[in-house]
Amino acid sequence: MSKQKLELTWIGKEKRPKLEPRILVEDPDKSYHAKHRVSDNDIFDNRLIFGDNLLALKALEQEFTGKVKCVFIDPPYNTGSAFTHYDDGLEHSIWLGLMRDRLEIIRRLLSEDGSLWITIDDNEAHYLKVLCDEIFGRRNFIASSIWQHSVQGKGYSGKFSVHHNYVLAYKKSDSFLLKDLPRTEEHNVNYSNPDNDPRGLWRAGDVRNSLVRPNLMYDIETPGGKLIKHPPKGWRFSKDTFERELAEGKIKFSADESRIIRKIYLADQEGRVPETLWLSTDVGTTREASGEVRGFVDVEYFDTPKPERLIQRVLALSTQPGDWVIDSFAGSGTTGAVAHKMGRRWIMVELGEHCHTHIIPRLKKVIDGEDKGGITEAVNWQGGGGFRYYKLAPSLIINDRWGNPVVNPDYNAAHLAEALCKIEGFTYAPSEVQWWQHGNSSERDFIYVTTQNLSSEQLQTLSDEVGTDQSLLVCCAAFHSVTAAKASERWPNLTLKKIPKMVLARCEWGHDDYSLNVANLPMAQIEKSELTADASTNKPSKIKKAAPGQGGLLGEDE
Repeated sequence: MSKQKLELTWIGKEKRPKLEPRILVEDPDKSYHAKHRVSDNDIFDNRLIFGDNLLALKALEQEFTGKVKCVFIDPPYNTGSAFTHYDDGLEHSIWLGLMRDRLEIIRRLLSEDGSLWITIDDNEAHYLKVLCDEIFGRRNFIASSIWQHSVQGKGYSGKFSVHHNYVLAYKKSDSFLLKDLPRTEEHNVNYSNPDNDPRGLWRAGDVRNSLVRPNLMYDIETPGGKLIKHPPKGWRFSKDTFERELAEGKIKFSADESRIIRKIYLADQEGRVPETLWLSTDVGTTREASGEVRGFVDVEYFDTPKPERLIQRVLALSTQPGDWVIDSFAGSGTTGAVAHKMGRRWIMVELGEHCHTHIIPRLKKVIDGEDKGGITEAVNWQGGGGFRYYKLAPSLIINDRWGNPVVNPDYNAAHLAEALCKIEGFTYAPSEVQWWQHGNSSERDFIYVTTQNLSSEQLQTLSDEVGTDQSLLVCCAAFHSVTAAKASERWPNLTLKKIPKMVLARCEWGHDDYSLNVANLPMAQIEKSELTADASTNKPSKIKKAAPGQGGLLGEDE
């Protein structure tokens, strides 16, 4: 019987945006750094990006592919409030499509030992699990932890009071190593030393094997001649290991010789294995998070902020100091604040104006050492470091007043060269020596960008300077007296392309917002009576006036 790959399907799944790889433009007036270095570990190259998070992820792809250790995102949980004009099935289709586009880029950004952590609730958690299985592979699922985000009862009689969200975690590959959590005294209460073992405190460990292993199924004879039968699936150790640890005093018999006791020593326990139940006492609640937000702004803005202790646990399990962490749904900026205090390098993306009214004030207090809340005391944060503020550049190609595509006049020469380097797959690295080297894709392959119309004489000069052992992609407005085919024969070390014709079919130009706010999506006027489902197939039987890429209910074979 052949194996079939199970996939989550929805109407419009095949629709994928042709994203423009925008460049990032720093605004030094909004960047912020500590006035002096606090420690040798201060990090100043953190990045706060203002703009659409899908375009921002695409903008980061060239520089950060395979370099990000951890991505934490807190996407919109229940899109119903934004999708009031849509049928419920349509809502799910849009949400899944927009999440899929982001998750695919996130996977490319992650290092081989990197991981993704997503907070989500019941409205989309199970759809998201299947979607992540498809993108990351089911074998790379780490866990779905339960976070007790609320402790106070709420709701109405006849309904459950919801007190949990999920933290869904995936790894990029088997190279990922889940770290242990630190131990506290409360985790050591079961350790004692009733037999005065010189190795110190210990507890009894499980001696039963969880899988059937015939070579571990042996009976043990006690000093008094009794026989202890092996557990149904065998012991957790071989006979040689048993005899060695018995001789070393690490295994002992019970007083009545009816069972064996294998000692687990406290001295050997550097940490504790993380569990999938995250209690509010350990990682905080949304109420606690609201209090943290009020510590730097007076206005209530976020319905479900995340407490710093929650992000601290994620980063403790998945990263170490100096690692890159990304949050592309920055919200109130908790991820950046926690990563900063924990010595991780961070990138956050936010499109809302609260990027300026909430996130920047919060980060400034963190950097200045004025943020006394959250995990500050636990990690002994004293301030320091900084961040650079970036905006997404506007679209490279716009239409002029006659409807013709032209290069955006807001682009200066440097930004144009950087943009074409990114689109063509070159690293933007202008040479201080060679005027025609704006970037490179290898040690001998370069790119030159100009808005001039190049003559044959100019092209000949370029070819002579490039030489026979190097190659140059020439991006220009036009070239005279020669076709591209003729040029390749005459100057084999040059490749000529015209701006903007060379990029017109590459991307969706002028699309600035792919956010999960339905106001930014094409509206579909659909009455509930126009979208129904066949009970036997769960397929929509009729859809009218649906916008392209949007669709109806989930069906296995749609």
